[in-house]
Amino acid sequence: MPRARTIVALIAAAALMTACGSGNDKTQRAEKGTPTSSPTPAAGGQDKTYEVSLEVGGKGKSSVSYNLDTNGSEQVTLPWKKSDRLTLNSTERKVGITVSVVPGPVMLSNGQFGAAPCTITVDGKKVVEDAGGADGKHMCEYTLR
Repeated sequence: MPRARTIVALIAAAALMTACGSGNDKTQRAEKGTPTSSPTPAAGGQDKTYEVSLEVGGKGKSSVSYNLDTNGSEQVTLPWKKSDRLTLNSTERKVGITVSVVPGPVMLSNGQFGAAPCTITVDGKKVVEDAGGADGKHMCEYTLR
């Protein structure tokens, strides 16, 4: 009897973890019929949609970690670009949502390794730029409001 209870408890725990498990939030919103973005203009407490592009320059292959509508880390061929439309509701606009890109190392012209250059563009305007290299912040980060 105690063994049967243990098995039932394990099955219940597995079902609960599956139901509450993590997944791609954008995909889940799309499956639920919730828009992932909409071209609603901002006014007062309304939503606002931004077109955001993350870019990493350079040549060759490198790792790139990013935080946009989804988070990820990829091994990519440079130059690299990822764009998405982000819609912020009134609360998110007050607090702000951080978008970022962290480029991995690349071979510099002096033969040493350093960070690849990066930029963030919002609605066609460059808002952050890091030249990369051996000095600098080695990431690009911006708060949308």
